[in-house]
Amino acid sequence: MESHNVNNSLNIDMEKDQEKAFDYSKRAQWLRAAVLGANDGLVTTASLMMGVGAIKPDVKTMVLTGFAGLVAGACSMAIGEFVSVYSQYDIEVAQMKRDNGGVIDKEKLPSPIKAATASALAFSIGAIVPLLAAAFVKTYNVRIGVIVSAVTLALVMFGWLGAVLGKAPVVKSSARVLIGGWLAMAVTYGLTKLVGSHGMS
Repeated sequence: MESHNVNNSLNIDMEKDQEKAFDYSKRAQWLRAAVLGANDGLVTTASLMMGVGAIKPDVKTMVLTGFAGLVAGACSMAIGEFVSVYSQYDIEVAQMKRDNGGVIDKEKLPSPIKAATASALAFSIGAIVPLLAAAFVKTYNVRIGVIVSAVTLALVMFGWLGAVLGKAPVVKSSARVLIGGWLAMAVTYGLTKLVGSHGMS
């Protein structure tokens, strides 16, 4: 009898540990997705501002371009995430109905609205970094330097966070994110400068 009680206790403890591990895993996935969304917002908006700034160097044009990129990107991310998670929601509801005889546990279902909101918010947080960096600097060359510096710092931070949450090598992950961000800005700047200077003359 005592052996049976001990086994039950061990089983309960194992189930609790599994639940905790599962909850932690879900949180880590959400946080990693948020970091990736913020990184997308950062690189996309900075690249747009750098590209347009190569042709129209005034601060108003660059900031308006960045703001348009923020709004468009956040809406796109939110809609994409909503559609994706809603598809997952429908699949899980159908699976629950088959497994549980029509009973649906709503607490275990994903929330499309929460996912869409989180995705848009994460993108906006990243996108606001180059916007704030450029908004108060009048001189073009200084503004570009400030944007690149702010974006570099944010890329390193996002790379570090992504590595920690994904349990990946920190230095390699941060370097990949940083080089990728620099490359995106450089390519956008160079191609826009080329097209603007020669292709539309």
